[in-house]
Amino acid sequence: MDRHATDCTSLDEVRRQIDRIDADLVRLIALRGTYVRRAAALKRSPAEVPDPARVARVLDRVRALAVDAGAEPAVVEATWRAMVGAFIDAEQRLQARLQAQPAPGG
Repeated sequence: MDRHATDCTSLDEVRRQIDRIDADLVRLIALRGTYVRRAAALKRSPAEVPDPARVARVLDRVRALAVDAGAEPAVVEATWRAMVGAFIDAEQRLQARLQAQPAPGG
């Protein structure tokens, strides 16, 4: 991405590109959310939602991806920590709603 950023000749052009990237990120976050909701549906209780070992593996992986991509690992990790935390909160709320529903046929 950096090689294309240097092609921008004005601040307005840079901002337009950032806005385009933001739109792409929102679409990807929405897609990620569909899988988080499915994970919540597959878990049997809210206690299964937080998985610290999984979070640690995800953070290790995205830090490595950041290095490979030439991104700032600290920025990527902070972004993922916030996103994963928000998804865990959403998954816990969904899991609690699912648990409150009567069992099928019951």
